[in-house]
Amino acid sequence: MAVRKSLLFLGLLALVHPAFPAGKPNIVLISLESVRADRVGFLGAKSKITPNLDALAAQGIVFQHAYTQAPTTVVSEATILTGTYPQSHKMTEFADRLSASVPFMPEILRARGYHTAAFVGTIELDPRAGDAPGFERGFERYDAGFTRPTRGKTSHQTVRRNGAEVAARAASWLSVTQSPFFVWVQLSDADISTAGSYNSGLTAADSAVGKLVASLRAKKMFDDTIIAVVGDHGQSLGAHGEDAHGVFLYEETVCVPLVLKLPSSYPGRAALSTLVKAKASLVSVASSLFEAAGIPVPSQMQGQSLLRLAKGTALDQPVYSRSDFSQQAFGMSLLESWRANKYLYIRAPQPELYDLTVDPDASHNLATSAKATLDTMAGQLASFSQHFDGSSTKAGLTSAEMQKLASLGYVGLQKTSSTATTVAGIDPKDQVRLVNKVLEAKALNEDGKPERASGILQHVIGETGKMYLAQYTMGESFFELQQYAKAIEYLHKAIELQPNSTWAHYEMGASLIKTGDYKTAVVHLEIAASRLEQFPEAHNLLAEAYEHSGKTEEAKRERKKFSVPR
Repeated sequence: MAVRKSLLFLGLLALVHPAFPAGKPNIVLISLESVRADRVGFLGAKSKITPNLDALAAQGIVFQHAYTQAPTTVVSEATILTGTYPQSHKMTEFADRLSASVPFMPEILRARGYHTAAFVGTIELDPRAGDAPGFERGFERYDAGFTRPTRGKTSHQTVRRNGAEVAARAASWLSVTQSPFFVWVQLSDADISTAGSYNSGLTAADSAVGKLVASLRAKKMFDDTIIAVVGDHGQSLGAHGEDAHGVFLYEETVCVPLVLKLPSSYPGRAALSTLVKAKASLVSVASSLFEAAGIPVPSQMQGQSLLRLAKGTALDQPVYSRSDFSQQAFGMSLLESWRANKYLYIRAPQPELYDLTVDPDASHNLATSAKATLDTMAGQLASFSQHFDGSSTKAGLTSAEMQKLASLGYVGLQKTSSTATTVAGIDPKDQVRLVNKVLEAKALNEDGKPERASGILQHVIGETGKMYLAQYTMGESFFELQQYAKAIEYLHKAIELQPNSTWAHYEMGASLIKTGDYKTAVVHLEIAASRLEQFPEAHNLLAEAYEHSGKTEEAKRERKKFSVPR
């Protein structure tokens, strides 16, 4: 109740005003991975590489200052689809399961008679590949189909689908689906950290949007369909020293495109502003789509009404964002940001304050010279954040699992929270260079270049042994190089740093099987398989470990879960 009272106090919980006169309007949600606001034409980009997005924006409501609540894909998409803040939905980038208690758009719409489908362009959002578990909830069709390395057979994996293929699959589904429908289309073409290639990726994503719009027009459904287009987060492209995204909370990574196209028959549509300058949050997308469709908004949703912003009946509200990834992946402090009026405040070990009206690039920190403003902003953020304390702890490992790991020689294990609230320790500004190197190595592993990756990681780990993702990625590299004892060494350290990491336990189990240590592999694979319910390979490996440990009945049980052939 504390969370809800706080959000009501801040004016963030929308009243419901069913508006659609009759029937159930179709709803299309298009999310664009890594697309920053200043790179699209309708928000002022000089390079005219987004003609389809620009055309769609010309027929809808453009939110000029829209912000994601997290600069990573899984967390941001969870915020969009649940209408709740990260502290409430508790999703991370580490295969946490979406809780059944959290409201989820497709599930609610399916219960109201909608046909539902998802078409995603990245493995990060594929529950069958072990990521974003729970995202399949409520979808009649969840079209992903990516593959991870099958540890014991092949290292083949697919991590991306281009926008053209994703759009074609979605268009095919639309061609045979009756109204009403809800379709979520996620395009990952722009998830590139180099400037030249980034523009090419953005062009590809724009083309895919054009294909989706054309398919709706071909079915004569465009006019009467609600369409939301949103960037899940941006891309630094070197700004503030960050190559990609995931850590910092400056404009480049959290200011994103947001367009809402309403049906032509929507009452009062002509009176709505087509350009909203007030700040908007992605946590408001789900509740606003429900409101536009005349569907009651679940009380658990925490966003304000985007439609009321367009009507001019809602005040400009502060915007909250956070990065847990800096803490979970790199052992640094988490970051939180608060945008209110013209200021950006970043809660960090070295606090930051910027006047974005005169310093849009956030290059002149006013934390010392404008102490009174800093204290005011910090107080507002603290007032907002404190209401989530105590409700943000994820279950993590069980006591029995912790005891088993301790008996295997793991030291310093803690039942860490997935959404901790501590700002302390290393400021990400001081180690962003190392973050870039780790993410570069991770990409090299995905490209089948583990030897180059391990060379980069050796230097990183030589500087600091406290980065979970560096240790984990090094373990992956040595597995691919078939140096399993070394893989185990680094994965052991990764688990000590992040004992809740499902993927570290999975990789450790696979490595132990390679060395013939099946009994120890069982401990890790039981942890992984219990959390990767939709990922067949985790259960396949656990069955193998059971079998070689003399647990034949347990092995049969695991194999039956997915009818995995022996």
